[in-house]
Amino acid sequence: MKVVVYSHDADTRDQVRLAIGRRPAPDVPEAEVVEVATEPMLFRLLDAGGIGVMVLDGEAQPAGGMGVCRQAKDEIYDCPPALLIIGRPDDGWLATWSRADAVVSHPIDPVALARALAGLMRQRAAGDRPVKA
Repeated sequence: MKVVVYSHDADTRDQVRLAIGRRPAPDVPEAEVVEVATEPMLFRLLDAGGIGVMVLDGEAQPAGGMGVCRQAKDEIYDCPPALLIIGRPDDGWLATWSRADAVVSHPIDPVALARALAGLMRQRAAGDRPVKA
């Protein structure tokens, strides 16, 4: 399953890629990680289709992952579920506004990220729409 990781920060993309590994859980498909550093490239990939799940850095610059998530949910038909990485736990209300399907916060906890991503991958593989917790 294609997992697109959006962040302007190469270190953040590396942390996410390492947390995902080949697959974030034994019962989900292998993850084909596609890294992007810019909003235009992310939307090109989403427009082309075939993306299973998005991991978006809420602290990305100049276009933050929260706004990008909300725009994608508004504009992309059958938008893939989004895991949003927020700057701090108190920003959870902004993640709700952005329509993120799952949220983790910086600093990235690899176990929490893998668990959240695996849940979204399971739902996508089953053809279900993500359910907000």
